Amino acid sequence: MQTLETNRLILRNFTVTDAAGLLEYTANPRVNCFMDQRILTLEDAETEVAKRSSDDSHIAVCLKDSNELIGELFGMREDRDSDTDTDKDSNSDTYSIGWNFNGRYEGKGYASESANAFIENLFMEQGIRRLYAYVEDDNFRSQKLCEKLGMRREGLFMEFISFVKNEDGTPKYENTYQYALLKKEWLAQRESQ
Repeated sequence: MQTLETNRLILRNFTVTDAAGLLEYTANPRVNCFMDQRILTLEDAETEVAKRSSDDSHIAVCLKDSNELIGELFGMREDRDSDTDTDKDSNSDTYSIGWNFNGRYEGKGYASESANAFIENLFMEQGIRRLYAYVEDDNFRSQKLCEKLGMRREGLFMEFISFVKNEDGTPKYENTYQYALLKKEWLAQRESQ
């Protein structure tokens, strides 16, 4: 991934120096969707950053003045169904996005600053036409961030997915919103500002 810079942040690939920062926010996930990505030791965090260092689907978000890892953005180009895709050689123009940030840096605008830069890069440099994010119905901070980014709520999937179990061992299913944004909507929002 090309490095992106904002006023206060650097968005870049993960490096070995990010292990302690990754451990800090993944050891105790604040929302259920990150439970399966929980990391409990520095050694496991080092292994994970080594994998992510060559993986453009995870983007390290770091403070510009110290290069300290404060969270991450992630995303993936949606796969096309090869049975229905009429242009077999084309790439999908739809992208799913998400974020996970260290709670110590909450409320400072870092998530929206980095996500805005990421979205601009997706639309203007990577030719994305549509992006979307899934957010659990009890994750109010991420819902607010989606709305701040200009995304609209498209729907609610009832009992959509399970990340954890209830006390009796049965899956606890999460109600999940889908937010989305089209490039033309994003451009119109920028023009009106």
